[in-house]
Amino acid sequence: MIVFDLGCDNDHRFEGWFASSEDFERQQKVKLLSCPLCGSIHINRLLTAARLNTGRAPEPQSMHTEKAGDVAQYVNFDAARMLRLITHIVENTEDVGKAFPEEARKIHYKESPERHIRGQASPSDVEALRDEGIDIVALPVPDHLAGKSH
Repeated sequence: MIVFDLGCDNDHRFEGWFASSEDFERQQKVKLLSCPLCGSIHINRLLTAARLNTGRAPEPQSMHTEKAGDVAQYVNFDAARMLRLITHIVENTEDVGKAFPEEARKIHYKESPERHIRGQASPSDVEALRDEGIDIVALPVPDHLAGKSH
């Protein structure tokens, strides 16, 4: 997993987790990336300071907020917080696997009971779901959590 500092055309800064640089470029090219604050799909990689592995555990970082209108913007969302978030999502959702696009549509069109789901979708499925007004979010799920079910 690689973490990049990203920014949108509205000057919002956030982090993105990717399998590789090529994965970031692919997702950017097919417009899978969007700003979590404003939804802009015009995302760029930002310059970042080098991180050195000194062998020491990192100092805990507090979550700082800035106000932009009434929207709180969070920075320093470190890897531990991201892992806790992903773990919470995995533990509180139903894994529908490759049936995700179909199940998401059924829930959206009220053909299936509303529930929290997760699964896999191709880039074209993601784009089609978003075109239909179905909000979805791609998350990097570590291998050790990928097999967990609700």
